[in-house]
Amino acid sequence: MTAPAQATPRELVIRDLEGQTTTIALDRDRITLGRSSANELSYPDDIGLSRQHLAIVSRDGQWTVEDLGSKNGTLLNGVRIEKPMPFGPGDRVSAGHLTIEFAGSGGANQNTVMFVENKEQFSNSATTVVASLGTVLGSPGDDLNKTTVMSMQGTPQMRALIDAGRELAGHRPLAELFPLIMDLSTKAVRAGRGVLMTLDGDQLNVRAAHGEGFQISSTVRDRVLKGKDSLLIRDAQLDQALRQHMSIVEQKVRSMIAVPLQTNDRVIGLIYVDSPDNIREFTVEDLNLLTVMANIAAIRIEHARLNEIEEAERAMAKDMHQAALIQERLLGTPPVMEGLDIGAKTVASRAVGGDYYDFIKYPDGRVGIMVGDVAGKGMPAALLMSSLQARVHVVFEEPDELAQKLTRLNKSTCANCPDNRFITFFTCIADPKTGLVTYANAGHNPPLVVRAKGGFELLSGAGGMILGILPMSKYEEATITLERGDILVLFSDGVTEEVDPNDQQFGEERLANMVAELRDRAAAEIVQEVHRAVHAFTQGAPAADDITVVIARRL
Repeated sequence: MTAPAQATPRELVIRDLEGQTTTIALDRDRITLGRSSANELSYPDDIGLSRQHLAIVSRDGQWTVEDLGSKNGTLLNGVRIEKPMPFGPGDRVSAGHLTIEFAGSGGANQNTVMFVENKEQFSNSATTVVASLGTVLGSPGDDLNKTTVMSMQGTPQMRALIDAGRELAGHRPLAELFPLIMDLSTKAVRAGRGVLMTLDGDQLNVRAAHGEGFQISSTVRDRVLKGKDSLLIRDAQLDQALRQHMSIVEQKVRSMIAVPLQTNDRVIGLIYVDSPDNIREFTVEDLNLLTVMANIAAIRIEHARLNEIEEAERAMAKDMHQAALIQERLLGTPPVMEGLDIGAKTVASRAVGGDYYDFIKYPDGRVGIMVGDVAGKGMPAALLMSSLQARVHVVFEEPDELAQKLTRLNKSTCANCPDNRFITFFTCIADPKTGLVTYANAGHNPPLVVRAKGGFELLSGAGGMILGILPMSKYEEATITLERGDILVLFSDGVTEEVDPNDQQFGEERLANMVAELRDRAAAEIVQEVHRAVHAFTQGAPAADDITVVIARRL
């Protein structure tokens, strides 16, 4: 039985930075790729891509790849392309942090690797040599290490190692590194064919190849990957465990080497090379050389992989910082008005968050005050928050019929909210002249009213279902009156549900008592003091949720 390492006729195999693969059928004449959603293949989170990065096009039965004027360019087999280039089986395209392989049509033997299951071990010890990185290099300073190094002085093997060290020393992306390592390996031992594969979890994936139709013994694979053995089979035609496979005979494979891509502590893949009987038979020196080169290559691959991850993380951090600035500007600015002192502040538990507050000042002197909380944290919640902000300004353009407007907002939210998301939302219209406040609540934490004469109350009762669940939900509204000196406190659950090291919640009563003690302060000062108190309450532990406080104090 045989099992392919990869085989997908007339398909693209797309691999991202984390090694995740997606297979796309070539079922149309033109496929575009980029960050824009207008592409057939859209990768909006890959900052290395341009909006319209490349196109894969079929012309007269021939596939080509074309760069669409991208900022960072497109590489075909490690070479930057300036014009449409043929793209076929065995070719590899690199764009942004993606690697795109053409899994060609024409059967499993085109640039594929088949792992051949065999029960027999290598039967003729005279044809097989086993080594390891430890036996080749030895420990620093031991006799074996010195002997190995001395034996290579001035030899083609030493020159090959020097060339490999020089070529691999520079900074190269992984997409360029794999073909380079394959080139260096086949040249170093003068192999007829070769393939380089890396482990992604338990899956071996081909990263670069010279030649096609590889059939590799599963025993060879397992000894290299699991046993960290380097294997040289001098004459495959004589080895009973391999000779039974017709591919070995038909392709006239005489000699083969398989070595682990091994860092100091783990195996990340393997390099396999073979040689037809009319070229040459590999030697023990070739085995030792390729073992050392694979170690150098594995370390370089790991460094490149970590560099790309760090680069992506730096870019992500920069993007998140920009997103936080944008989100901050989306939040409403507390209006300055006679009769009402308003302050507000939100602190996200991550770079961006899902808490929202806003203000709409109406021509008749009234003001709309809104607070919302999108379920979840981070970028998904922030994106929903931004869409909520846009809808709020449309729906609440006029200050009347608050309950009907909340019903309308809910229908719009249901149409645009994913099934696993919802939004709690409180809205009120306050009249600074009379102190009359009309409010409605869609499942949000009931605000507090801290009275100037002492005590506090919760604005509970009027409202309805949270936004984004049931499109036909109805809402109610109610009214209260703020007397002079009364304070309306709107907040997210990140305030009252924050806990101390003893798992005690900050709570509504603590919040109300604190605001009461600060009732003579400006609204902005009260907001700042509440945030400080919540932070002190947790004794420096990271916030579990976004924290939002809005204060409206009637003057």
